[in-house]
Amino acid sequence: MGGKSSKGSIGRDYSSYGSANSSSSWNQYGYPPASPYPYPSSQQSSYYASQQHHEPAPGSQRTPQHPQKRLDRKYSRIADNYQTLDQVTVALAQAGLESSNLIVGIDFTKSNEWTGARSFNRRSLHHLGNGQNPYEQAISIIGRTLSAFDEDNLIPCYGFGDASTHDQDVFSFFPDERFCNGFEEVLMQYKEIVPNLRLAGPTSFAPVIEMAITIVEQSGGQYHVLLIIADGQVTRSADTRHGQLSPQERRTIDAIVRASEYPLSIILVGVGDGPWDMMREFDDNIPARAFDNFQFVNFTEIMSKNISESRKETEFALASLMEIPSQHKATIELGLLGHQRGISPLRVPLPPPIYGPHSSIRSKASRSSSFQQRSPSYSGYDTPVSGYETPSGKDPSSSSVFAPFVLPILRTWPSDVGIRPVVTVEKTSSCALYVDALYIPESSSINKFQCNL
Repeated sequence: MGGKSSKGSIGRDYSSYGSANSSSSWNQYGYPPASPYPYPSSQQSSYYASQQHHEPAPGSQRTPQHPQKRLDRKYSRIADNYQTLDQVTVALAQAGLESSNLIVGIDFTKSNEWTGARSFNRRSLHHLGNGQNPYEQAISIIGRTLSAFDEDNLIPCYGFGDASTHDQDVFSFFPDERFCNGFEEVLMQYKEIVPNLRLAGPTSFAPVIEMAITIVEQSGGQYHVLLIIADGQVTRSADTRHGQLSPQERRTIDAIVRASEYPLSIILVGVGDGPWDMMREFDDNIPARAFDNFQFVNFTEIMSKNISESRKETEFALASLMEIPSQHKATIELGLLGHQRGISPLRVPLPPPIYGPHSSIRSKASRSSSFQQRSPSYSGYDTPVSGYETPSGKDPSSSSVFAPFVLPILRTWPSDVGIRPVVTVEKTSSCALYVDALYIPESSSINKFQCNL
């Protein structure tokens, strides 16, 4: 989305932006014992302080002391009395939003398998069926609302948290790193990618935020909106002490703070059952930012209301986008819009994962191009997205095949069951097995394998 200069293919020569280890300087903020989040410096606090008072108290006659307060009153949150998405779009324009470039980040961590227990009928939140899953719904609603502010209709899309990226990288929706042409192609490519994924973890939003910063910098400082759709919180291990941050939380907070130095708004949409307390902390309690650049929206709460579907969509779009006009105006007032900083996180996305005979080799080779040093490997299960069949016309060698029965122990398939060659057979926490195989003849019956065990 946005001007064409922002939408070229992501290049791999970033030497002009600084060293590959520039992200190491991000951890410069103090964390006092009373709160794990940093307090603003005197240089950073002026706009943040002005953001705390969008409207004067009833009956008061407040005289603005500096331009920011005038902007805050004029470009405050849009109202919440609209009935359709078209009305929300008009309100965004009237509130001062001129153009917007959308970036989409999708959470493919393992917890998507169970965080739809209550809100999505015990299905994976990435389940592909006749209707849209929560990820598809959120993309559709935000895409339709912001399309009016789009100049070229190109949307960069990235996945994170799967077995190829974990908490270190992102993958592009296309092998050549090209952007999706409109949200319709975003949804189409999402459906192509999902059956080939192995959900993993841990969860960190830092890589996708850093990818968005890279895009903003390469665009020459055009205004962008990063839409992150996720099912839960940033990973916090059991051995993280109270009042301290996990490595994933620390990097995510550092990335949010760093993003406030760019014309970039971050909308995090929570799908599934939650919990969401850390997301609300990200929204409310990170004051050491140039401006309030993060908005959390509970998709499940809004879509579970007893109102019409159109009204739900309107409320969700409103909750997601109501702060965008003031954030956009903040980037103008702070001199962030239209300027390159000369530095960026130097993110290079991986290609979309395809699991086949050489997937492990290919994954290792691809990941070596990332700008960061690797963290210790994640020891959790790498779980494929269950409940899908190979799309028609698609090479079955690139897909995971799922055996719909329970196996009490780890087994190796006998050589005569018609699966060749078997790569892995694993037991997940729900005892649903998967077989990652090159090929299964159509004549084979999965059910008869159970009789042989």
